[in-house]
Amino acid sequence: MRFTYFISLFLFAGVLTHQAVAQTEVDERSMQFKGLKFASKDSLFFINFRFRMQNRMGFVTEDADDLGIREWDARVRRLRLRGDGYILGEKLAYSVQLSFSRGDQDTDNTGVANIVRDAVIFYHFTDNFYVAFGQNKLPGNRQRVNSSGQLQFADRSIVNGALTIDRDFGLKAYYTNTLGNAVYQLKGAISTGEGRSVNTTDKGLAYTGRVEFLPFGSFTNDGDYSEGDLEREQKPKLSLAGGYSYNKATTNTGGQLGEDLFAPVDMKTFMFDAIFKYNGWAYAAEFIKRDVNNPLTYDSDGTLSYAYEGYGLNNQFSYIFKNNVETAFRYSYLTPSKRLANLEDTREVYELGLTKYLKGHKVKAQLNMSYNVGNQNYSLNHDKNYWGAMFQIELGI
Repeated sequence: MRFTYFISLFLFAGVLTHQAVAQTEVDERSMQFKGLKFASKDSLFFINFRFRMQNRMGFVTEDADDLGIREWDARVRRLRLRGDGYILGEKLAYSVQLSFSRGDQDTDNTGVANIVRDAVIFYHFTDNFYVAFGQNKLPGNRQRVNSSGQLQFADRSIVNGALTIDRDFGLKAYYTNTLGNAVYQLKGAISTGEGRSVNTTDKGLAYTGRVEFLPFGSFTNDGDYSEGDLEREQKPKLSLAGGYSYNKATTNTGGQLGEDLFAPVDMKTFMFDAIFKYNGWAYAAEFIKRDVNNPLTYDSDGTLSYAYEGYGLNNQFSYIFKNNVETAFRYSYLTPSKRLANLEDTREVYELGLTKYLKGHKVKAQLNMSYNVGNQNYSLNHDKNYWGAMFQIELGI
């Protein structure tokens, strides 16, 4: 009881402090944020806390020429508590992240509330090489590895939504080094392939690898994993990356995500992405392709459950003004494979974003407007097309 009271009081005090803004949040390692810190006198134990919430209201229309509201989206999208730190010195670190909103717990797919998002232990052999054991994000596509708190739109793209590899339990390794002024990063993982918070795992595993190359050196404050050029890079910065994941005998429609399949399938996911920033301008691109050995699975009654396969391309372009107002444009294209052509539509989204950053990504207000196109028919009369709008406020420390 005393510990719970102490934590609650400390969190409340942290909300009032003006020192709660910190470096870019990264989900691939333990972070040390400003504010909300505990440290032992012998410096062998350290922990810092942060929380964030995303409250939103939005809608989509019936179709493109009927502006009647088909669906509202008014809810707490995310409410998270994160703790990072180390024990017995800085070499042995950890990160824990919990989610408390229903939409953040994957309840609809799994039938249970998956509160635990991250529970991972890190060991740093050197400043350039460390490993992770536990549950956190795989070294997949850049937009997924980006924290949702570092996005310049309220949601990730439809490409990420359909093809990402997300979180998994396993062993990961990260290595960083330089070639002259350039930086390269090697990342790899062996994981269960079944996603987060599962009770049992099958014999199939997932194998993931990723290479990143930064020819002009590191971004300011890890800005290669934060959307928009809030740091206003004084020199051009670029990161190019490619990755591959092989998920053997997964039983979920999306590999680490999605509903159950009636039979295991093998997934191969290819990922390529890039991000460029300079003087307030930012451009990010991402291409993902997934192949599945046999995406269609059936039960004894002939009911179909299928794994999504296909490819997609996402592009985002933005500029942030000196008053910390950002304008952004996103174009996303997603198409299923021929085997799923009768089950899934080709989808395109044209989206405009307007964001006011009050304290970087920690406190911001976002307004997004989108036009959604089905099967490459851009007519307002096409019944697959519709408009969408979203307003979201993010507040965190």
